[in-house]
Amino acid sequence: MDFELDEAHLEIQRTVRQFCQDRVKAQARGWDEREEFPLEVVKELGRLGFLGINVPEELGGAGLDAAATAVIVEELARWDGSLALTVASHNGLGSGHIRLFGTDAQKRRWLPALASGERLAAWGLTEPGSGSDAAGLRTTAVRRGGEWVLSGAKTFITQGTVGDVFVILASTSPDKKQKGITAFVVERGAQGFGQKPIHGKLGMRSSDTGELHLEEVVVPDDHRLGEVDHGFIDTLQILDRGRIAIGALGVGLARGAFEEARAYAKERKAFGHPIGDFQAIAFMLADMATETNAARLLVQRAAARCDAGRPFTKEASMAKLFASEVAMRATAKAIQIHGGYGYTRDFPVERYYRDAKLCEIGEGTSEVQRIVIGREILG
Repeated sequence: MDFELDEAHLEIQRTVRQFCQDRVKAQARGWDEREEFPLEVVKELGRLGFLGINVPEELGGAGLDAAATAVIVEELARWDGSLALTVASHNGLGSGHIRLFGTDAQKRRWLPALASGERLAAWGLTEPGSGSDAAGLRTTAVRRGGEWVLSGAKTFITQGTVGDVFVILASTSPDKKQKGITAFVVERGAQGFGQKPIHGKLGMRSSDTGELHLEEVVVPDDHRLGEVDHGFIDTLQILDRGRIAIGALGVGLARGAFEEARAYAKERKAFGHPIGDFQAIAFMLADMATETNAARLLVQRAAARCDAGRPFTKEASMAKLFASEVAMRATAKAIQIHGGYGYTRDFPVERYYRDAKLCEIGEGTSEVQRIVIGREILG
């Protein structure tokens, strides 16, 4: 199968690249140092249609496919991993859950404002005591007439403090463990709903991360997404799609590290020659370029299967696993090529290195990906 981009996707790529060169490149370092969420730039992405990538056009979105998501996220990540994570999580997790499992009325209620960037979405699965172990989820939702009462806490939530519309996974049948989880929409300002920022992260520092606290938050039944006790099954589909985006994010970081290191290797001289003339440096660049291209092909394959309506769980996990580990290797080599300068904030490769680590943790750790792949190949 040929994974070369067609003209429509190439035009999307050019648009994002120009936007990043104009609005992101010069500012990303400052956002990172200040842990500043670039709200205005995010809003601009919304006006360009990149916060409603997969939302149907009749609901205000761009109506694009998974391949377009991968192109957009990769290009953003080449310049700023944090911004790419914001776009990936908003589209794939919060908005994505509503788009895939909401009723027509729910989609009309929430998606137009999310697609335009007027409001931001977030998705709440992880808790202080449960990450990979969804069965350990402790947030509860108790039915009370035509309403539900939610109580619990979530942590490491992307868009946790800047978000407006939250998809919260809660236990509705605790005895069923992960098979008794249901999804609900909670909106900013709901009584008993609190948001607290998390600071001091290693990387992705200008992506907003927060804790959510729910103290008997009352939501009507029309805020329930999907069937009761079916939330975890739905979540698996959300994560499959999200792993394509995180794989693309890893590719973007690896590509950024490679392009920065290649440029440096052409300019920096040692022993009277550009350091790229030395085989040790050239071999590192060769490995970076080869692995980055291989990772991109895995991401594109998973996206193509998703767009074709074919099973892609295994392919998404392979793409996410490989791309995230390639990102770590590529960014480490980029720092090595930069030498002592790579260990400073004068060059962006140290930021790429810090950002890349999240790709091995978020949307299911590398260990979880290997479990998923193992199960799939063994049937």
